[in-house]
Amino acid sequence: MAANADRTSTLRVHLHGRNLPGRMFRNAGVPIHGVHVGVQVRDEPVDLVPGDADAAEWQLDIRVVDGPHGRDFRGPAVHGPRGSRFLYLTWGDVASDGRFTMFRRAKLMLDAIEPSLIGNALETSQPLHGTIDLTDGFGGPRCARVGPPALVWNLDPARPVDEAG
Repeated sequence: MAANADRTSTLRVHLHGRNLPGRMFRNAGVPIHGVHVGVQVRDEPVDLVPGDADAAEWQLDIRVVDGPHGRDFRGPAVHGPRGSRFLYLTWGDVASDGRFTMFRRAKLMLDAIEPSLIGNALETSQPLHGTIDLTDGFGGPRCARVGPPALVWNLDPARPVDEAG
């Protein structure tokens, strides 16, 4: 391998959503009765979970590229420009005919994850676990850029959000 060659690894990510907001939500005063959330892969939400589920779980693989310009994240679920990569959790209304209409998204910033945590996950081939509280402070679906304490990354899925740090 040349000294300047990029090294690509696969990082398994497990997202654990808890405290879902329910199926009913008022978006700008308009009632939504079929609230669901999924991970956005390319332009589409996948693995939709109803807003009144007890929990939500998603698993995805991300390519981690370490090269002369630093670490980068790639893959169909990765969004944003180099240096600001993220995963989207997409909230939408699922109509009776199955049609999904997005009304909100949450950004889980990959570049904000402690680099040593990613390094440890790659070295040990352990999944990286992200635990996210899916209800915001107003009782609605969590959106915008999400960080601690609402989102905690670790290698141990058994650690509750309030103990991970």
